Amino acid sequence: MIDQATIDRILDAAQIVDVVSEFVTLRRRGVNYVGLCPFHNEKTPSFSVSPAKGVCKCFSCGKGGNAIHFIMEHEQLSYYEALKYLAKKYNIEFKERELTNEERQAQNIRESMFIINQFARDYFRNTLRNHVEGKSAGMAYFRQRGFRDDAIEKFQLGYSVEERDALAQEALRKGYKKEFLIKTGLCYETDDNKLADRFRGRVLFPVHTLSGKIVAFGGRILSADNKKTAKYVNSPESEIYHKSSELYGIYFAKQAIVRQDRCFLVEGYTDVISMHQSGVENVVSSSGTSLTSGQIRLIHRFTNNITVIYDGDMAGIKASVRGIDMLLEEGMNIKVVLLPDGDDPDSFARKHNATDFQAYISANEVDFIRFKTNLLLDESDKDPMKRAELISDLVKSIAVIPEAIMRDIYAKECGQLLHLEQKLLVTEIAKQREKIVEKGRKPERVSGPEAEGAPLPGQDPYQTFIPQDGREGQEFYRFELQIIQTIIRYGEKIIFKVPGEAGREIPVTVTEYIDGELKDDNLSFHNPLHRTILAEAAGNIRNGNFIAQQYFIKHPDPAIGILAAELANERYELSKMYSKTQKVVAEEDRLHESVPMFITNFKSAIIREELVHIARKLQDRDVMNDPEQSRSIMLRHKELHEALKVLVKKEGDRIVLK
Repeated sequence: MIDQATIDRILDAAQIVDVVSEFVTLRRRGVNYVGLCPFHNEKTPSFSVSPAKGVCKCFSCGKGGNAIHFIMEHEQLSYYEALKYLAKKYNIEFKERELTNEERQAQNIRESMFIINQFARDYFRNTLRNHVEGKSAGMAYFRQRGFRDDAIEKFQLGYSVEERDALAQEALRKGYKKEFLIKTGLCYETDDNKLADRFRGRVLFPVHTLSGKIVAFGGRILSADNKKTAKYVNSPESEIYHKSSELYGIYFAKQAIVRQDRCFLVEGYTDVISMHQSGVENVVSSSGTSLTSGQIRLIHRFTNNITVIYDGDMAGIKASVRGIDMLLEEGMNIKVVLLPDGDDPDSFARKHNATDFQAYISANEVDFIRFKTNLLLDESDKDPMKRAELISDLVKSIAVIPEAIMRDIYAKECGQLLHLEQKLLVTEIAKQREKIVEKGRKPERVSGPEAEGAPLPGQDPYQTFIPQDGREGQEFYRFELQIIQTIIRYGEKIIFKVPGEAGREIPVTVTEYIDGELKDDNLSFHNPLHRTILAEAAGNIRNGNFIAQQYFIKHPDPAIGILAAELANERYELSKMYSKTQKVVAEEDRLHESVPMFITNFKSAIIREELVHIARKLQDRDVMNDPEQSRSIMLRHKELHEALKVLVKKEGDRIVLK
């Protein structure tokens, strides 16, 4: 782990203009620099670099951050790797804390496994190129699939001979340990305590991590003599390989995915290679398994748009369609393309160049909900029971979409396709959404109204829970973000002085005021990053060297650093305020007015949100037929209304109560 002092030295040395100008042609505009964004295609410069703040920002696509974040995004590196990149560039010694014995042992095991996988990759590649069996069997198979030499080299394809322990013997002869041959799954131990090669008689497809390390292999059998032998064999799970978190081809596709802001998802290894060979590089494979949340998060790091490519196998399509709801739940934009009968992505890519392939995609892709509706509609035909199942299936898919507007659009579209009233679908989606909210609710106390059930009488009006549905879109979240922006920009600034002992005045900073106000009402922020920012600001505020903006922009957590850089940018100014003479008052000079206003707005928005929810509960027959529960809810409604009146007075009667 890198110590903070080393990170600070790297950030101090890594001047943002110097780092960015290696990849972007910049020209001065006032105190800043501008250039064409490297993360998307554009003709008018919208990428701004601020040397004073040490941050960059594209006002078109939104990408940016400090020097580390820029390198992470541009070179597709991890935070640790980006630090090493910049340390090397500026000749900074890379100091790391000493590992514990357990950490050192675990690291040694992992490194040993990566090293032996690299040896195996080179061994398989050499066998493919130079061994008689490799050329006659392995290379012949790849030639038959239409793979060119450049594709074979790029994807580091190989071959394992039929001999029982050829790899094992070569590895042991070169000093590699039996333990790691077994741990990586390259070999397994037989009943007579001898090693046997797992992939013998197969062509090999190495699986790379984002940084290009080999974590696993996929092997395809070439001999058809034994019908019981699996066509494909993959490395088993290990300390370095978790199949649910890896995507075949992601290492070769990551930059193309960012560039095109779209990822193609296919099923097999050969599909990925053939598409690359035809010029379409933003493609990954789930390796023949259903998508997992880990794989989805990996794609989501690079784009919000995914196109799933299917061949004409209806049974396979119906099986995989069920897993795509996970993509919807992540808020991703999903398109589906059905290839012509008899074609899979591999064969189709071999017949078309990149331009023709992209043209076919553009002409034939449809959004996932429409595709699923048409697919299931063909199945249901005129059977009322199947039609009811179809509607239930679609409702469940639409309900997982986090964006309320998108849910409404899909409800309308499905209503038209199914000849149903949109109101009926909206009602069913709302019911399903309530179930999802209830299932996903966490017992953590955060800001916002309780989504289910009435609170106990006498409960603090602010001591509530966040609803899980559409929270970022709710009004209080906007005020929460406004408060966090104020902490990042002015957290260490003094806004008040309060009387202390012996007639002394005690200064109160922005951070201390906000922290105290929230604690007084037992509130905390919805967003975990926001909670971390407030906690760290409060913990460091009495450090005389603490400057919130510098601290958070340089934060070791990339998510916090990027958020801080975003909110510190001049583009995101707080609302204007005027003096009595109608002159604009600087933000910093009006903190004593604006910060309490933000807190008041935040609290009142939370209460209004819960009042809306209570109103819905009062329309529930089951609730109203329960005298004890309905009385408790009515009491809660009264408490909240009284609390809101107090806040309205603080807001200067800017809210009209109904």
